[in-house]
Amino acid sequence: MNPLDRYILDHTEPEDPLLHELDRETHLRTVAPRMVSGHLQGRLLTLLVRMLRPRRVLEIGTFTGYSALSMAAGLEEDALLHTFEVDDELEELIRTYFDRSPHGGKIRLHIGSALELAPALGEQFDLVFIDGDKREYPDYYRMLMGDRDGRPLVHAGSILLADNILWSGKVVEPLAHGDRHTRALLEFNRMVVEDPRVENVIVPLRDGLNLIRVR
Repeated sequence: MNPLDRYILDHTEPEDPLLHELDRETHLRTVAPRMVSGHLQGRLLTLLVRMLRPRRVLEIGTFTGYSALSMAAGLEEDALLHTFEVDDELEELIRTYFDRSPHGGKIRLHIGSALELAPALGEQFDLVFIDGDKREYPDYYRMLMGDRDGRPLVHAGSILLADNILWSGKVVEPLAHGDRHTRALLEFNRMVVEDPRVENVIVPLRDGLNLIRVR
């Protein structure tokens, strides 16, 4: 870790011990531990939730649950977060930490595709954190905005946070043949900036965060 990153973390509110344990176990037990949100982004998610005070939150891509627990920590007691994870092999690990957290009761874990299952909830969401399969980002956006079937999952004033939007800088490099992940992220970013229904800013935190507000 470089000195500036170390300074930033040293002057950010300390990591919750349970989240620190989850981060460590994620690095020990998963193939791609870099996908975990981590201390800095987790603290940002907690503070954003506390500032925005959403009643209903949707997360697309649970991974091991770090970001869900971070957002749940900022939720008021009667608010609810629905999170979707396609990898059923992670379910036991996720539920273990949700059960151990004092905020776990605010979370509903769904195993399966958000594209298939989220619309069936019949909810509209005040806050959405998008961190699922990068190849599906354009489809997530269409689903949320109601472009797939006319039933939007968000409303005026809803906030969308799309993670990994810079994709290790690949969005500004020549597109490699067959690179569906980068192609989809380029399409997503273009869809957002050209959509008059929203306003946005890309924040270069970690791998990039596209912060989007529905007008």
